[in-house]
Amino acid sequence: MKVKLKTTASAAALLAVAGAAHAQSSVTLYGTIDSGLLWQNTSAANFLPVASKNPNLGHIFRFKDGGLYSSLWGLKGSEDIGGGYKVNFRLQGSFDSGTGKFQLSDTPNAPALFNQIATVGVSGPFGKFDMGRQLAPMAYAFADTDVRNAWFFGSVLTAWLTMNQQSGWTANSTNGSIGALYDSNALVYNSPTFYGFSAALEYAPGGVAGHFQGGTRESAVLKYSNYGLNLAAVYYNGHDASPYPYPTAGNPGATPIPATGQNNNRFVYFGGKYTWKGLSVSGSFSNGRNPANPNGNLAAGVASGDFDMWTGGIGYRFSPAFELTSGVYYVKDEKHNQNQSTAYVLGADYNLSKTTTLYAQGGYVSNRGTMNQTLVYGQPVAVGKNTAAGMLGIRHAF
Repeated sequence: MKVKLKTTASAAALLAVAGAAHAQSSVTLYGTIDSGLLWQNTSAANFLPVASKNPNLGHIFRFKDGGLYSSLWGLKGSEDIGGGYKVNFRLQGSFDSGTGKFQLSDTPNAPALFNQIATVGVSGPFGKFDMGRQLAPMAYAFADTDVRNAWFFGSVLTAWLTMNQQSGWTANSTNGSIGALYDSNALVYNSPTFYGFSAALEYAPGGVAGHFQGGTRESAVLKYSNYGLNLAAVYYNGHDASPYPYPTAGNPGATPIPATGQNNNRFVYFGGKYTWKGLSVSGSFSNGRNPANPNGNLAAGVASGDFDMWTGGIGYRFSPAFELTSGVYYVKDEKHNQNQSTAYVLGADYNLSKTTTLYAQGGYVSNRGTMNQTLVYGQPVAVGKNTAAGMLGIRHAF
């Protein structure tokens, strides 16, 4: 009987400990599916800014993933280790809701399961520190200072992508030529907020033998958020941005270009958004350049290495469920004045519930010279052609 009591007591104690440990840890499965129908009156096979190599294929009507943001799924969790400190992890990947296929990673033409975020880190009174592949801090600055929230249809995001397209990015990987939406092998620190001010610092070692700066990335973001006002300043600098034509099934003879540490990716951004009683206005200025090749190489499909971007937006939330947003996004090639583009966008979104949003969006872009500013992420437009597009869609979170 004594043995049985001791065994029962021990089992109860173990269950209590296990229960306490479970209470201190949490894991959440989450995701979103964003699908719609897109119509556009010009199209192209890819993002080359050379009209002779990338002719207008005409209008297109298609099922399109990601009118607001990509469809994605992920796991996140945290463990309370006491003293106000937590150990956190997050795994997140995007997929095409039309085909079910995973989206691209930082390796050309190579999809990946967790192509957006794969991090582990610690948070506490000091702030938050994460290691691994993750969204670059500048991506959050975009969303905070754009009335259209850096959405996939007509926003500061698609205007910024124009700089990348003109600088040689062919959209076969997430490694851009100017700035970055995601960075692999990144170390990111986010500070606590002091009177509305906060900062984020990033460093991503390249791991290239013989070249300390080969493939490295570094960035800094300073933000202010208070009294309805969001301000952000971004500095991003990268070495060997998107340099690798790795051999693939479609191009087995490609020779990898070694990373040597050349400084070829620099981006600065200043943006702000103010919201008052449902009315929001935003504006920004940014410059992206390739210090190693400021003039570009048009014959190779690289229009320039020096671009300015100006943006402005206004929106109004009529009710907790319904909002209208609009924006103007202008990009100019500083080395070739004939290359300019301006996009005009209007969108409406209606929240059916806390997890489901219906949206309708339309836009028009005037592309001059070799410009090919897109209206929606992932759908090329014809080089130098004025283009109109519209999209109806639904986004559901779980």
